[in-house]
Formats: sequence, C-alpha cells, structure tokens
Amino acid sequence: MQTIRIKTSSTARTNGTETNRTERPRPGPGRDLAPLLAGAATAVAGCGALLALADSDSPLRAPLTLFFLLAAPTAAIAAALRGLDPFGRLLTAVAGSVVLNMLVAQGMLATHRWSVSGGIVAVSALSALILLPASVRRLRSRTARRQGD
Repeated sequence: MQTIRIKTSSTARTNGTETNRTERPRPGPGRDLAPLLAGAATAVAGCGALLALADSDSPLRAPLTLFFLLAAPTAAIAAALRGLDPFGRLLTAVAGSVVLNMLVAQGMLATHRWSVSGGIVAVSALSALILLPASVRRLRSRTARRQGD
C-alpha cells in the first residue's frame, strides 16, 4: 500500500499575489482557557478525593468523588496516548478510565476488601503508575533537547 503525501506551502496565490498563511495566536480572552479549565478540574477532583478520604458528610462528596474517579485515570491515560488526535485520545481515555474503575471495584469485591477510601487510594495509585512513564518520557525528551542546544 502506498502512502500519498500532500505538501502544503506556507504561501498561497490569491489574485496573482502571494499571501502568507502563517497562523498567529488567537487574540482575546479565550486563548488561555484550556490551562484554566485544567487547573479548575484538578482542584475539583482533589477536593472530591479529600472529601471521600476524610469521610465528610458534605452533599458535594458524592459528585466530586465521582468526578475524581473519572478524571484522574482519564488524565493519566490521555497523557500516555499523546500520539492520537484529541477526540480519539479523549474517547480512549474515558473508556480506559471506566474500565480501570470497574477492575478496581471488581478486585476489591472479589477479595472482600471493599471500602470507599480503599477505592480512592487504589485508583489514585494506578493513575499515578499510568502517568509515570509519560512523565519520564517527557523529562527525557526535554533533557535531550537541552543537551542538543
């Protein structure tokens, strides 16, 4: 099977004149929205884990804990799958998160060791283990770039 590659140039001809198609950063307040949302999601997930581990009677305990149980493995799996397009990465990461949570719950039920705090700790530990190789890979590439300069 042969791969056909399409070359795109940085300039295009419009009415006999060349125009530059370099993309500039989008001005306005929406350009820094992604890091802000990521930070907010991390804070909400952290609060959910803390409320569950502290055995709080807050009405926010259940939804925030559920958000943590879905967001922590999703973020770890998405970081490990950086080669995919964004939608495919998100879909795969969410599916992997659900599978990880089900496996943790099934393992805890099978061993008769079910507890909410145990589930939170197990999901956190597995998410950290999934995130570790991606973090090491990113640090190695950063170190290699610095040595190459």
